[in-house]
Amino acid sequence: MSIDGGGIKGVFPASFLASLEDSIGENIGEYFDLIVGTSTGGIIALGLASGMSAKEVVSFYEQEGPNIFKGNKLLRALRWLPLAKYSQEPLKEALKNCFGEKRIGECKTRVVIPSMNLDTGEVHIYKTAHHERFRNDYKEKITEAALATSAAPTFFPSKISESGTSLVDGGMWANNPVGTAVVEAIGVLGWKPGEFQVLSIGCTSEPFSVNWGRKFGLGAGYWALKLADTFMTAQSSQSLGTAKLLAGHEFVHRYDVIMPKDRFKLDGIKEIQSLKGLGHTEARKAFHELKNFFFNEKAEPFIPFYQLIKEAG
Repeated sequence: MSIDGGGIKGVFPASFLASLEDSIGENIGEYFDLIVGTSTGGIIALGLASGMSAKEVVSFYEQEGPNIFKGNKLLRALRWLPLAKYSQEPLKEALKNCFGEKRIGECKTRVVIPSMNLDTGEVHIYKTAHHERFRNDYKEKITEAALATSAAPTFFPSKISESGTSLVDGGMWANNPVGTAVVEAIGVLGWKPGEFQVLSIGCTSEPFSVNWGRKFGLGAGYWALKLADTFMTAQSSQSLGTAKLLAGHEFVHRYDVIMPKDRFKLDGIKEIQSLKGLGHTEARKAFHELKNFFFNEKAEPFIPFYQLIKEAG
């Protein structure tokens, strides 16, 4: 499973999964061998992998979302200044209340959580110990990984890890992480194309348009407003194309909804219930197609490499 980033719009995939969960009658995370999520999708992935139900994840957004994105009115008004729009403290407190002191190693399902190292410009990915090379991340607190993957520039300050590394939102390079998910499945786990199915869920999208910039070659002032949308659209298209090429087009199932411009915003807490309803509606339509691909039987139990070594010795 792969879940996009999108701030409070994460209510859509969470609700989508909660509705599917109602149909199968059990925690949906137990039916997947690998869950990959970026930013808000990373929080959902960590929640499901650590044993939460999708319904509990939806409740997390409903209860904590308004406080996380409440912020300071003056800072929001002056967001063009070099200041983050929101403090990280409400998010940090909400995640602590949710996950406590749980470590990534306590996840019951393999997870991959993208972030980015601001000191080096390199990708930084948190992973469960599903390969012998992954010897450190499982010791990290789930809260630390969740804060790192969701530290969206302009919205939140960067996350300084316990080791002193400055980390920001994985959406800087993998807002739609489905390509990363398939590369992990094939390149690391050794799964064969055609032998696994992929569920990719977005956080709603908007029609792509650069309007006059396409015709008149406008300059920096115009493109400064369009650059983020252009980058995100291109990255998502590339990621989805990579996943389909490697895994096989018929094995990648993508669910997202194109909405009118500005219908939902990354911090639009007033639309939480609308996003919840939209997720439920789309899942009702999708369940018949998805049930035979994903919900005939639960995934095999995930055993980390260090436990395998211990049992072998």
